[in-house]
Amino acid sequence: MVILDIFSKNENMNTNIKKILLIGFCALGIVACAAKDYSPNDFKDYTAKQILQKGEAALAKRDYTEATRYFEAIDALYPFDPEAEQGQLNAIYAYYKAEDYASTLAAANRYIHLYPEGKHTDYAYYMKGVANFDKDRTLLQRVYPKKPESLDVTNLHEAFLNLGELLNKFPKSVYVKDAEKRMLYVRNLLAEHEYQIARFYFDRKAYIAAANRASYVVKHFEGAPQVKDSLKIMVKSYRFLDLDKQAHDAERILRLNYPKERI
Repeated sequence: MVILDIFSKNENMNTNIKKILLIGFCALGIVACAAKDYSPNDFKDYTAKQILQKGEAALAKRDYTEATRYFEAIDALYPFDPEAEQGQLNAIYAYYKAEDYASTLAAANRYIHLYPEGKHTDYAYYMKGVANFDKDRTLLQRVYPKKPESLDVTNLHEAFLNLGELLNKFPKSVYVKDAEKRMLYVRNLLAEHEYQIARFYFDRKAYIAAANRASYVVKHFEGAPQVKDSLKIMVKSYRFLDLDKQAHDAERILRLNYPKERI
């Protein structure tokens, strides 16, 4: 090979590269060992209050990974101390800021399990919704692909359910207004996703599938902007299928709610 020929012509270069690679592997090994050897016992000489302070100092510096180490240590070493609850709340936030959404959800679920009637349990529910919402934040900016049915919106469904649970359990929570805005946004996005699938099927003359998807939008996303166009797809699809009664019913609903619309 050419690469081997170049190295064989210059032994010094070969030696230097070997040294660089060796140093690099050693550095990686040190980092790996440091992560592997980490233990909450590293903080056993500190009080819960001291660990909490160090964790919050790391938060202030935006060193979220370091912050979570401290908050995890409190939970492991001092689970019954007053600082443990605050440490878990801080851990939820730190994981979220580090964009570790899986750990955010795990920490929030743990807090809810331990403090179902806690003073800040509404925050845990809220953060579950936000974490699932942000898992798909690239989706929120994505142009729908040629095959929208392949798009996974599981996390958005979860976000909608999480935020809805917050509203049901804590209707007076300070997070309600933001939760409602996010739910409205997610509702419209999910409606758009289902509508795009309906249109995808309609364009390919799969009228039964198109009508079913459009009907799903009408039934489950009341108030969404996509309801109007979904009703149109239903009317057209039923007409192509010679289902006159279904077409008439869908058109009647369309005229009742959108009297100026044309099919």
